[in-house]
Amino acid sequence: MAGACCKCSASLSVFKRSLSVTSRSSAPASRPIHTWGRLGERGALDGWLAARPSALKTVSSYRHPVFLCFSCQEAMSDSLRTCYVYLNQTSRSFAAVIQALDGDLRHAVCIFYLVLRALDTVEDDMTIPVEQKLPLLTHFHTHLYQHHWQYTHSMEKDRQVLEDFPTISAEFRKLGEKYQEVIVDVCQRMGGGMAEFLEKKVTSMKEWDKYCHYVAGLVGVGLSRLFSASQLEDSEVGEDHELANSMGLFLQKTNIIRDYLEDQRDGRAFWPQEAWSKFACRLEDFADPQHLSAGLSCLNFLVTDALRHVPDVIAYLSRLRNQSVFNFCAIPQVMAIATLSACYNNPMVFQGVVKIRKGQAVTLMMQATNMAAVKSIIAQYSQEMLQKVCVSDPSRERTLHMLSVIRERSLCQDSLASRAHTHTHTHTHTPLSPFYLSAAMLLAALSWQYLSATANTSTDHTH
Repeated sequence: MAGACCKCSASLSVFKRSLSVTSRSSAPASRPIHTWGRLGERGALDGWLAARPSALKTVSSYRHPVFLCFSCQEAMSDSLRTCYVYLNQTSRSFAAVIQALDGDLRHAVCIFYLVLRALDTVEDDMTIPVEQKLPLLTHFHTHLYQHHWQYTHSMEKDRQVLEDFPTISAEFRKLGEKYQEVIVDVCQRMGGGMAEFLEKKVTSMKEWDKYCHYVAGLVGVGLSRLFSASQLEDSEVGEDHELANSMGLFLQKTNIIRDYLEDQRDGRAFWPQEAWSKFACRLEDFADPQHLSAGLSCLNFLVTDALRHVPDVIAYLSRLRNQSVFNFCAIPQVMAIATLSACYNNPMVFQGVVKIRKGQAVTLMMQATNMAAVKSIIAQYSQEMLQKVCVSDPSRERTLHMLSVIRERSLCQDSLASRAHTHTHTHTHTPLSPFYLSAAMLLAALSWQYLSATANTSTDHTH
């Protein structure tokens, strides 16, 4: 099986090396880029790796492990090398998996990420007046074809992707038209959605789905279309927007549910009013120990709502044939089901930070390399939740029904997968090669190091 690089096979010795990709230009070192805003913390783009970026070093001193072989690095233009530097700065974990994607899909997803990152930086910057921000969001996609457009008035930590947007847009215009079309379309729709919710609270469950679609579901749709455009996946992967949307919504809702306390402390509210108003007068009441019972009822209500996306997740992953794409998509989904299980009926959601253990996370990343393993993981965590369902919980019957459906889909041979395997595919879902096993091992090691490094940061942030 070919390696991750676009023009050559990557040997194990090359793959294991820790390389430094830095810009060859003589420009001064950039400002540090730390975490990004709502799309990063609540959205699916980083969520496809289910990890948070940590404070990183500047471009001039930053070193990071990569999956690109030496010849591919040398073949890069200065602007593309700079884009990968920004990618590694803004999403360390996402960069690791993106660089394991096959062929030119890797560059397309890299640019897709950076464009949406820049859009989100505008949306998150509270120093930009609303009357200026609205047209910036709705027209942001047009700047991809303006060679010199940049935004230099942002005060966000991630402002470099806006200040150096000409570098990103230049690489965007070098992509194939099939990729450009997808990125522009998703950027336009996401910008419009962000503008819609700029001064609008999420009230109904329907609006919660709509908000999650704009900031996460569209990422799933865009990535799926890129997968198909690369011809690494069949056209049906990119055409079935409903399944792709569910992939994003499951990740997004899991993040929102988990981050209740953090969002409350930051003065943000993403739990829909239609849900929390069933159990309390104010959303912030759940942080009061006197309202713990009501909080758990609301928590379980929202977890049950998120679970309805899991059958779609199974159906989506069953369609994938390329190993690098499968790993890219499956890892965040199994991390999400593990996180959701940890959150279910857990008082710590209202008192601290709910996280899966580092060793558990690494094990999941190592295991989630084929559909049978993913189904087994989903069945395992569904069973865990089943054992925690309380007799008095108001959502009990609905929760039991969803868990039953999920268990049936995860334990039985999926009809969609069976039908897909009866046809001949150019890109088959082959067994793991030594290269991909090495990739999984290195990725797991990077993740362990990353989770260890960010543990103290997360603890400090929540106290």
